[in-house]
Amino acid sequence: MSAYHLWTVGCQVNQADSGKLAAGLRRLGWDPTDHPADADFIVLNTCAVREHAEERAASKLGALAHLKRKNPALKIAVMGCMVGSKDNALRRRFPYVDIFARPQHFDEVLSVLGLPSDDLGGEFWPSVFPQSDGHPTAFVPVIEGCDKFCTYCIVPLRRGRERSRPIAAVVQEVRAHVARGVREVTLLGQTVEAYGKDQPPVDPATVHADLFDLMAACQAISGLHRIRALTSYPPDMSDRILEGMAALPKVCESFSLPVQSGDDPLLASMRRGYTVDRFRDRIQKVRDCMPAVGISTDVIVGFPGESDAQFQNTYDLLAELRFDKVHVAAYSPRPGTFAARKQPNTVPDPVKAERLQAVEALQAAIAAQINRRLEGHTLQVLVEEIKRGGSQGQDASPTRRCSGRTRTNKLVHFDAPSPASPAGDGPSDVAAGDLVEVAITGSGPWSLRGALVPDRRPSAMRT
Repeated sequence: MSAYHLWTVGCQVNQADSGKLAAGLRRLGWDPTDHPADADFIVLNTCAVREHAEERAASKLGALAHLKRKNPALKIAVMGCMVGSKDNALRRRFPYVDIFARPQHFDEVLSVLGLPSDDLGGEFWPSVFPQSDGHPTAFVPVIEGCDKFCTYCIVPLRRGRERSRPIAAVVQEVRAHVARGVREVTLLGQTVEAYGKDQPPVDPATVHADLFDLMAACQAISGLHRIRALTSYPPDMSDRILEGMAALPKVCESFSLPVQSGDDPLLASMRRGYTVDRFRDRIQKVRDCMPAVGISTDVIVGFPGESDAQFQNTYDLLAELRFDKVHVAAYSPRPGTFAARKQPNTVPDPVKAERLQAVEALQAAIAAQINRRLEGHTLQVLVEEIKRGGSQGQDASPTRRCSGRTRTNKLVHFDAPSPASPAGDGPSDVAAGDLVEVAITGSGPWSLRGALVPDRRPSAMRT
């Protein structure tokens, strides 16, 4: 039996792409292996959005060279955002790689296997859905590519323009996930509220179907408990979409809304397409629609030309808006982007590091304060992972350590009785995919701790 090894780095879209490729390989009779040395086919799904991710992929590729020398029949493929329209430099650097394929070019990846063309007919990939492997959550891409062309971002150059999937195709995939035990799906797009704008109207008299219409269709799927969406873009967040999402019970009160900078001239230099005031307006609208909402954001420090005063504006905005989570990165030029070609990288690395650490320290304090206010509340948690041994870490313990997330995407750890223990009989039994009530007893900046509340209906506090 042939075996494949699939390594993935990068965003949730990359993870979903890898899931689809893995499902296709399994349908063709290939088995997965966690050990590259045992594989007949190795695929690296790469990311180039940040320099660190690209360096990780290059390091992984370098480590595979000896396997190719040892086994010339081994096939190696590289896909994802590290691969552009011109891959000559990559081929020179890694001559032992058999194929370089751009994101979602699955047929090109599999071309090195010499499969008969009939095996990959026109209906093959549309009917291939990633397997959950027992995990209760899944990522479902709904719109590919990006039309925004922010000056620092390589995604449009790698993934192309925005292309929405039909609602029926998304619903079909979500139903397939639910049939395998998935209880929560995250609808993915680089700018997810742009969904449907590239599609023809439902009929000449109507507007385009949008993210709310898609979520409403998913809302009707029996067995699905929760719906999330990533990632938001302020100008695309219409009142209709936000108000509609708030009215759908399965849609979680959770948003990822990147700001990138709190300074208007820098936002213009980034070509973000909005001002700080417009961003504030969208944050306020989200909080008006969903008062208990959890919001994360992304920030770039050290963008070309960023002065101390401009960084301070970003810092002050984060202190003002008080996000639940902040993903901060130091600017690194991405080859081919406008910023790399036209905007000199003027901020020294030590200054970038200092600014990054300042944001991280601020956010740790804010997140700790936000989470501390949840102590004493009982929250609904979707169980995602169960480990033996409970919080004491002993295999012989009669409890198990469970982890899951609230509707607002807070990570919660709690203990549950082992089914083998006397306390493990009846309604206290917990399995992955269950919705349970957890009384929050402790908190930190990045997670909550709690105690399982047996025989309790979901809390009115949708957090």
